[in-house]
Amino acid sequence: MSKFDVLCIGNAIVDIIARCDEAFLVDNDIIKGAMNLIDAERAELLYERMGPAIEASGGSAGNTAAGIASFGSRAAYFGKVSDDQLGKIYTHDIRAQGVHFNTKPLGGTPPTARSMIFVTPDSERSMNTYLGACVELGPEDIEEEVVAEAKVTYFEGYLWDPPRAKEAIRLAAEIGHAHGREMAITLSDPFCVGRYRDEFLDLMRSGTIDIVFANSDEVKSLYETDDFEDAARQLAEDCRIAVVTRSELGSLILAQGERVEVQALPVDEVVDTTGAGDLYAAGFLHGYAQGKPLDICGRLGSLAAGLVIQQIGPRPQLSLKDAARQAGLD
Repeated sequence: MSKFDVLCIGNAIVDIIARCDEAFLVDNDIIKGAMNLIDAERAELLYERMGPAIEASGGSAGNTAAGIASFGSRAAYFGKVSDDQLGKIYTHDIRAQGVHFNTKPLGGTPPTARSMIFVTPDSERSMNTYLGACVELGPEDIEEEVVAEAKVTYFEGYLWDPPRAKEAIRLAAEIGHAHGREMAITLSDPFCVGRYRDEFLDLMRSGTIDIVFANSDEVKSLYETDDFEDAARQLAEDCRIAVVTRSELGSLILAQGERVEVQALPVDEVVDTTGAGDLYAAGFLHGYAQGKPLDICGRLGSLAAGLVIQQIGPRPQLSLKDAARQAGLD
């Protein structure tokens, strides 16, 4: 028996979420729909200019870990915070969600990461992230016994931005595979793919990665094509299991010759798309760790994603376990 169903590794970031109009993005040179990396000075500038905001613990893989725990699976998380106010908030929040989190914090500098997220009227989110303490995540933060005891270790492609995190991920893959475990990656966003295309492809083709999560834009960016089906075909050849989300078109699961198409959850009103992909991964991985068929895994992903986009913030505000039971998926 494994101690954990899924271990998530990512950038531990506190999200600061505010609404804005399209003009605000233009006036402040913000690339819409992307994760824009910024320095401490720009972080202060944008914080001064943003309107009323909600602060919530986020970070892509952290959101996924919280979602997995909400489904009732056993989740663990590695991520670097600092010993400051935001770091304490982050630590409290993720533990309160039921996630095992014991990564040692920094002594105070650089400070805990934060991301200013601007939500436009079309519910698209544009993220402006100061990585802060995240850049210090390294091999020493990989708890061998946790990796060895997790059925799947899942990490975010954004970790290829901080330099030492790559070493940490490769170490986790060695430990996990030595214990018969699986590794999963989310490609994070098309701009991230553009920065690390060759490295991501090598991770997949070398067998370092077993499962790949992506959306349609990321897959097309990965293979530098505008043809989704062509990109999906290549992705299926490069990894054992590929999971591609397609917004209102649902999702596509490709696994060793098997093709499963899953419908999106019908939604009355999209409030905030922050965390949609993260929560889809949570639902899928919860189902996968429990040994459920791929179509059920996909439906659990669609359920979680559909629920989170009807609220502000990326962490589930209701029990996903209860929601799954009500939907007949438990």
